[in-house]
This record gives sequence, C-alpha cells and structure tokens, in this order.
Amino acid sequence: MQSFDFKPILYNETLKITLYGTLNKSTLPQLISYLEKTKYIFLELNLEHLEKIDSISTIYLISLDKINIINKDKFLKQIKYYKKYYTSNKDLKKRGSLNFFEKIGKSTYEKIIELNQFIYFFGKLIYFFIYTLINPKKIRFKEMLKSIETSAISALGIIALTSFLVGIVIAYQGAVQLEKFGANIYIVEMICITMFREIAPLVTAIVIAGRTASSYTAQIGAMQITEEVDAMKTMGFEPTVFLTLPRVFALFISLPLLVFFADAIGVLSGMIVAFFDLKITFYEFVSRMYQEVELKHFLIGVIKSSFFGIVIAIIGCYRGFQVKSNTTSIGKYTTISVVNAIFTVIALNAIFSVILTESGI
Repeated sequence: MQSFDFKPILYNETLKITLYGTLNKSTLPQLISYLEKTKYIFLELNLEHLEKIDSISTIYLISLDKINIINKDKFLKQIKYYKKYYTSNKDLKKRGSLNFFEKIGKSTYEKIIELNQFIYFFGKLIYFFIYTLINPKKIRFKEMLKSIETSAISALGIIALTSFLVGIVIAYQGAVQLEKFGANIYIVEMICITMFREIAPLVTAIVIAGRTASSYTAQIGAMQITEEVDAMKTMGFEPTVFLTLPRVFALFISLPLLVFFADAIGVLSGMIVAFFDLKITFYEFVSRMYQEVELKHFLIGVIKSSFFGIVIAIIGCYRGFQVKSNTTSIGKYTTISVVNAIFTVIALNAIFSVILTESGI
C-alpha cells in the first residue's frame, strides 16, 4: 500500500507543508480536506521528501492560488508540462459571455455529440433487437405485458374521452357546412376517413407521447440515479434487452389497438351528432360506412400508429438513459422527452400524409 503523510506549520498567515510518500488520486483527498479546513493566505509546499506524484495531484497543486512550491526538481518536467496546458476556470470566467459565432459553434458541437450518442443508442437497439429475434428466450414477455398494462390499458379512459370529444367537434363542424349544401349523408365519409386515417392515430399518439414517454424517462432516470443501471451492467445484464426492448415491443403492439379503440369511439360520437343534428340514423350511418369507406383508410391509420409507438418508446428510453446523478435532471429530461416525442409524432404523421397522398393511396 502506498503511504502518504504531510507535516504542516502555520506561521504569519503562511502555511508551510512538507509532503512525504506518494501523492496520488487516493491520497490527494487527505491533503485537500486539510487545506479546505485551514485558514491561510500564502501556501508553501515542500516536495523534498515526496517520492511520487500523479497527474491529478500535479494539476491540483498548479490550480491552487498564492502557492510556492519548493524543492520541486524531481518533478520539474511534469509540473512544467501541465502548467503549459493548464487553463484556470477563473481565466475562462474573465472572458464573459460567448460571442455569436462561439455560441453557434458550441451549439453545433453539442448537437453533433447528441446525434452521435443517439446513433450509438439506436445502433445498440437494432443489434439487440436482431439478437432477441434469433434468441427468443431472451425476450422479456412478462415485462412487455406489464408495460402494455401500464402504457395502454391504463390509458383507455383518457383516449376514450379525447376521441369522443374530437369526434363530436369534427362531426358538428362538418354537419354545419354539409347542411348548407344539402349533402348531409356525406358526413359519414368525412367522419370515418378523417378519424381512421389522421385524427385517431395522431390524437392517440400525442396522448401516449405525453403520458408514456415521460413515464419511461422517469422510470429509467430513477434507475440511473440509484445506480441500478450500472449494477445491471456490472452483473452482465444488458439494459437494452432488459429495459428498452420490452417497452418498444409494448408500444409497437399496443398503439395500433389503442387506435382501433379510438376509431370506434370517434365514429360513435360522430354517429350521435349525425343522428341529432342531421337526422341520419345509426343504421344508415353504418350501412353507408360499410359501402363507401374503403378499408385502406383504417389500415393506414393502424399501420402508421405502430411506427408512432416505436418512436415514442425509443425517445422515452433514450432520454431516461441521459439522466445524470441528480434529481433535477429527471424533470429536465422528462420534459425534453415529451416535447421530442410529440414533435416527432407530428412530423412523422406529416411525412406519412405527403408520401401516401403523392402515391395515390
């Protein structure tokens, strides 16, 4: 075991310390603790009896204010080397705020670093997705079912209410316009195609993005703070397989089912408005829907919702792994997770709409 000791003498506000043994990252806290507790103005360190000093300790000594290092011949080359590249935080603070170009450069650098981290995370996810397909026993079915219960089944109430209200708004506004032209019966196509193709998938995905992406980020972030994720890695458990993939699978499966549920509720609310406002009976509504609304509109909404589910789960988990070891970062990354998920869902929906419309589908 490497030994370290020091002998301090305080005289006329000058603290003289003679160091003995080896000063390194293990023994340095002992010296730091003493210096923080002792009141002095000038510091003099005697390295005559010091046998070894590592890089961290050298940088620490250089960073101290009003210090005089004596008998440093043995370590002169090392001290000169670090002094050459050392920049004090105080010198950096003296510069004040960054100029315009420095801010652009800093922001660009941070975005590139973040993009690099996301690509690494996404690459790992793809790798372990293929790995679990080859080794199905590695898929955590119980965790996946638990995630479906918390992310989908628990959200049925809010999705039902949201879809019902949105369906009423669309049907009521449509009824007012169609009634002017005597085209009441076309309310069926308007409600069904709008709900199936755009509104139900989008509203459902936004609700799940706000509810579940934040939940995933908070759950994984809490595990980061309590070092459970590090413990898993130490024990040989891959967090991507244990934490990320079950959540991605859960939303991939559950979001299309939720969209089907939202379709039914939205159309039901439209039927109610059509019955009371346009005197179209439920039988007429269902018959026309069966005859005039193509199945492709329903399938488009359901299929693209699977992509929404994957994106929401990936963003929620990725932001969770970014949480640092303090509780405030959970709130920060949870907010970022929700904003990113909602924006990505809306952008993805716009891309789908343009591509499908231009393709004539």
